[in-house]
Amino acid sequence: MQKKFFSVLLAGISLSAAAQPGSPEPYAATITKEDLKKQLTIIAGPEMEGRETGTEGQRKAAAYIVSQFKSFGLLPAPGTDNYQQFYAIGYDSAEHSQFVLDGKELVNGVDYVDNTSENNNGKLKGKELVFVGYGIGDPAYDDYTGKEVKGKVVVFFGGEPKKDGSYVISGTKRYSTWTYPGGLGQKLALAKEKGALAAIVINPTIDSITANYARSAKKSNTRLIKATTEGINAITIPGGIAARLLADPFFTDAVAKAKKNEMLNSYNFSKKMPLSYDYSEKKLTVNASNVAGYIEGTDKKDEYLILTGHYDHLGMRNGQMYYGADDDGSGTCTVIEMAEAFAKAKAAGHGPRRTVVFMTVSGEEKGLWGSEYYSEHPLVPLDKTTADLNTDMIGRIDTERKTADSLNYIYVIGHDKLSSDLVGINEGANTKYTGLTLDYKFDDPNDPNRIYYRSDHYNFARKGVPILFFYDGMLLADYHKPTDTVDKIYWDIYEKRARMIFNTAWEVANRDNMLKRDIPLN
Repeated sequence: MQKKFFSVLLAGISLSAAAQPGSPEPYAATITKEDLKKQLTIIAGPEMEGRETGTEGQRKAAAYIVSQFKSFGLLPAPGTDNYQQFYAIGYDSAEHSQFVLDGKELVNGVDYVDNTSENNNGKLKGKELVFVGYGIGDPAYDDYTGKEVKGKVVVFFGGEPKKDGSYVISGTKRYSTWTYPGGLGQKLALAKEKGALAAIVINPTIDSITANYARSAKKSNTRLIKATTEGINAITIPGGIAARLLADPFFTDAVAKAKKNEMLNSYNFSKKMPLSYDYSEKKLTVNASNVAGYIEGTDKKDEYLILTGHYDHLGMRNGQMYYGADDDGSGTCTVIEMAEAFAKAKAAGHGPRRTVVFMTVSGEEKGLWGSEYYSEHPLVPLDKTTADLNTDMIGRIDTERKTADSLNYIYVIGHDKLSSDLVGINEGANTKYTGLTLDYKFDDPNDPNRIYYRSDHYNFARKGVPILFFYDGMLLADYHKPTDTVDKIYWDIYEKRARMIFNTAWEVANRDNMLKRDIPLN
C-alpha cells in the first residue's frame, strides 16, 4: 500500500512539474524591437512585392515564414504540405454576358453589371419575378415568409432593414452578416436553397451605372473559386432605373423605402415577365496558402491555442507598391517572434501545456479567405481549440485617439464575447507584466467600423472558438496606402504590445482548463 501510494505521489509530482512552465518574462524579453524590425524589414520589404494573395510576392512571404518556423524547430501543422495549407483561388473574367428582359436586351455596364464574384457559367430562362425585400431569411426578419420562389427569379435590395434607428437583425446600430462580410453570397445561397433560378439585385444608393462604378465592378472580380456556399447567378441594377427596367412603378416606391432602410417583408409583389441570362467566364486557378507550425504541449497536448496574423496585403496597384508594414506585417512578425519565444521556452524545459499553433493566413484583404478556408478545413479540432489570439496591426498609433495615454495603449476586441474567462486572463497578464491601457472602444455594439467582423479571428468566433483581437486602430493616416511603410512604426510600443500578447498567450496555453464558452455570439 505504501509503495503504491509513493508511486502515485511521484507520478503526481512529475505531472505537476510538467504542468508548471514558470514565468513568461524571460521568454517575453526575447521579443525585442530590434528583432521585430529585422523581421518586418523583410516581410514589408520591396522583394515581397506587397504580398497580394495569389501572387509571387505572397508565395515569397510564405516561403520566408516557413524558413523561420523551421529554424525555430516548429513542427509542420498536421495536414499541411511543408507547413502550408493550400487553398484554390481564381481570377474570373466575364467572357460573355447577355441579359434579355421582357424581350429587350439590357446593356452591360449601362443597365446592369454582372455579379462576377458570385456567378458561374450557365444559361437560364425565367418567366416570373418575385420581390423578396432584402433577400433575407433570419429569425429576426424574414423576407420569404409566404412567398413561393421555386423556379422563379427573385428581386431584392442590397443592405438590410432598420427599425427605430437600429438594424432589425442585430438590434443595434451595427448591421449583420447579411450585409457584411459576404452578405450578397449569403443572400444568393439562400435564394438557391429556396429554389430560385437567378437574382436581380437592386442597389438603391445609385441612380445610374457610371463609368467608375462599372470599372469598379469589373475590377472586383477576384474570388475564392471554391466558396463555402454556392448561390445563383445574379446581376445588379441601379435603383434609379429599376422601375423602368422592371416595367412597374412599384419599384419607385420600394427604392424610396430601401434608401431609408425600411422593412419590406410585408410586400407581396410578383410579375410575369420572360427573361433569359446567358453568362460565361474564364477562370484562372492558382493556389494561396496559410502557413502553420506548432509546438507540442505537455500534459494537455490534445488541446490547442492558435495565434494568428495575416501576412497578405494589397500588392502592386497602378505602378505603386503597397508595403503593408503595419497591415499586417506587424501582426505577422509578432506571430513569428512569439513562435521563437515559445520554442526557446520549450528548449529550456518550460514548454506550454497545450499545443500552440502559430498560423499566418493569406486572403484576409480579399475577404478573410484563408481563415474562412481554415474554419471549414481545420488542421486541429475546433472543439479542442481553447482560443484564437489574432494580431492585425499593432505597430502604429491611432491618429484619432485623443487621450493622454496615446503611446501606451492597445485596442482589444472580443473581451466580452464568447467566453467570460477572456477579460480576466488578458487584463491579469497585462497588469502583471506590461501595464498597457486596454481600450475596448471597438467592442461597442454600435461601433460603425464593425472591427469585430473585419479580421481573421471572426472565422474562429463564428465557429464558437473564443477570440481576442489586438489592434492599434490606425484606420486613417496610411491605412491601405503605399505609405504604410516600415519607417512609420513606433518600435517601443510595438515591442510592448507584442510582449503583452505573448504573456496572454502563455496564460491561456498553461491554465488548468480550456476557456469556457458561455456567451452566445451576437
